[in-house]
Amino acid sequence: EESSKHIMELTESTSLLRANSHLRNRGKRRCTCIHAVLVIAITIFATILTCTVFHFRSRSQLPSTNQAFPEDFVWGAATSSYQIEGGTNDGGRGPSIWDTFCQESEENCNGDLGDVTDDHYHHWREDVQLMKELGLKAYRFSLSWSRILPTGMVNFKTGDDDTNIDGVNYEGVDFYSKLIDELLESNIIPFVTLYHWDLPQGLQDEYGGWEDRAIIDDFANYARVCFHFFGDRVKHWITINEGWTVAIHGYEEASNAPGLLGKDVGGTGDPYLVGHHLLLAHATAVKVFRQEGYENGGKSVIGISNSGDFRFPLHVESLDDQEAASRAIEFQLGWMTDPVYLGDYPMSMKRILGDRLPTFSSDEINLITGSVDFLGLNHYSSALASTPLNPPWWGGYWADQFVTLSDDPYWKKTAMGWNVAPEGAKGILLWIAKRYNNPNVYVTENGIACHETNFEQTIHDSERIDYLSGYIKGFGEAMAEGVNLKGYFAWSLFDNFEWQYGLSKRFGIVYVNYTTLERTPKDSALWYRRIIRSNGVEVFSSQ
Repeated sequence: EESSKHIMELTESTSLLRANSHLRNRGKRRCTCIHAVLVIAITIFATILTCTVFHFRSRSQLPSTNQAFPEDFVWGAATSSYQIEGGTNDGGRGPSIWDTFCQESEENCNGDLGDVTDDHYHHWREDVQLMKELGLKAYRFSLSWSRILPTGMVNFKTGDDDTNIDGVNYEGVDFYSKLIDELLESNIIPFVTLYHWDLPQGLQDEYGGWEDRAIIDDFANYARVCFHFFGDRVKHWITINEGWTVAIHGYEEASNAPGLLGKDVGGTGDPYLVGHHLLLAHATAVKVFRQEGYENGGKSVIGISNSGDFRFPLHVESLDDQEAASRAIEFQLGWMTDPVYLGDYPMSMKRILGDRLPTFSSDEINLITGSVDFLGLNHYSSALASTPLNPPWWGGYWADQFVTLSDDPYWKKTAMGWNVAPEGAKGILLWIAKRYNNPNVYVTENGIACHETNFEQTIHDSERIDYLSGYIKGFGEAMAEGVNLKGYFAWSLFDNFEWQYGLSKRFGIVYVNYTTLERTPKDSALWYRRIIRSNGVEVFSSQ
């Protein structure tokens, strides 16, 4: 305001000078020229000053380099058990649905198997040392259900001690116990996910896995075993990773294990029922955590990690497109998040799906509402959303949304074909804050598979640095507007087994040679180490 006032005063002075010059020097062309030059000079100065004011106002909307991230902000990286462990036949582990899915057909998983991948099962100690060298403050990993309970089930008996619980594989417990101890000795906080898609095959064979309510109690019992053996040291728990992906890719599109097509697209899978059971299993495990003393007097917390892409309205001024964007987010993130904060599914889903969407009983509403201490957000990409001109002729989940998704032509694409849109990072966090009363959030996954044609291009991954930098800035901007973001986990620490894509897509900041198993930090890993050391300041210093 002061700068604008100064510009106005300069302009008024200029007008006065011109008027006086005209009265005194009506016939003196030389003076007129001098004053004309003066007018031009002052005008240029005013323009420069105006642009400078605008520049600083634009920058002031971004987080301060000293306030982008608080001192206790958690910087980490993430992996999952099936994607990095290998050792599928070692240490008493039972088979999972991903073992079966990859072995069923060479068309699944790019013809690759998860038998070895990074062989983290045999290289965990050196992997933790690498994490320490990279300066990670936290490491998010998942437990293999079938490594701890090979059949998926446990039989608790009166009088059991820690060494003879029926169904527990103690070699598996010992593996994770040693890993947790090594992390803590290295001052790395373990964030432990109970379920990251590798369901024991025994439960799929017994009753159809996530399509049967029996899994709710089996998951709660599995969680109880994990809390019992690791809860004295693990203070951050995540129940389910991306229930949306489990339901849609596993029971609708058949691209993930167990490979079922949805019943509305010609198959037998029921993704909405699967999602329902995932949520109830989550809530029941949280009940065990809270009622059986694993909160440790409030020192331990538990949450859920959900998929959350952002959707921009194709036409910002269109109410239809605004509603389409909101509906698309509700059908993904809201589906798995509304119940744990608001006690029920999004109204848009209930209205569109009717009795195809399961309902919660009053007891289940009480069970699930408030069943998180934090929300884990897995965010990778964004899209433009609009309302279709005509109803879709096909069926299933994607038709149910009644949304047309498209791309901004200026967005780049990852090797997965996903849009690079860091502005969506801010958008999705603001959406969460508004809808759920600004809860505590951790970004539990964010990363990119790059376009790579040779080893040098893989190691010198400037594409990944650009992606991570842009997204971290976006998350930081949301924090500057008051969002309670508590931490960030890059996906992934290592190149690994990328599910239906097998070993063909690399998300890691550390390169893994799948033949020699040698680990090589990429440029992005060294860059991320600098980001951690500066607590994010370096991300914003390049602005």
